[in-house]
Amino acid sequence: MKKNIVLFVLFILPIVAYLFFASGVNGFTKLPVITPKIPDFGKWESLNGEKVSLDNKITILGFAGEDVLKHRGNLFNLNEKIYQRYHTFKDLQFVMICPLGTEGDIRKIMDALDEFTDVSQWHFVFTTPDQINAYYDQLKLVGELNKDSGTSDVYIVDKDRSLRGRKEKKGYKEGYDTFHPADLSNEMLDDFKVILYEYRAALKKNHNATKQL
Repeated sequence: MKKNIVLFVLFILPIVAYLFFASGVNGFTKLPVITPKIPDFGKWESLNGEKVSLDNKITILGFAGEDVLKHRGNLFNLNEKIYQRYHTFKDLQFVMICPLGTEGDIRKIMDALDEFTDVSQWHFVFTTPDQINAYYDQLKLVGELNKDSGTSDVYIVDKDRSLRGRKEKKGYKEGYDTFHPADLSNEMLDDFKVILYEYRAALKKNHNATKQL
């Protein structure tokens, strides 16, 4: 009996565990849509005068708030845990919506990041607090912005401008808290990999279809 138990633990249990986790990964190949077709930014001003749009980009979207310099650690956490790993992916961008008047603070933060990071995929757009709050309302989220028109959460938006999130027992995980590095390293990183897997699988499928033609 003891011999059989030892054999089960050594050989059968690992196989069962592998099949369990493999089926879980394969079944979780889509990140649910929370809000489809969220608005684009229109003609909002950007930090460097470039056109910033959500179209045809996987976007990590955030709301910096008026007190961005005080909470700059949140951006540094996001930069370290997610941005530095994936910023070379050409269809990815990190966009922060900021109140007008915070341009100088953002430049200070970007100068600090630029010392050890290629910041080319960081983008900042500026508008009034009223417009920021109105835009956030259109995301149709349970969470709210704080009194400074900001939040420590960031959101995943796909190339079709649909806001995506993780299905949970009590609804959806809408955003990922940049104040807590563990939230970025664990749940956000996992969900972001799902989005990348979706697009890579789609590209592979389209490539195979083209080859068949």
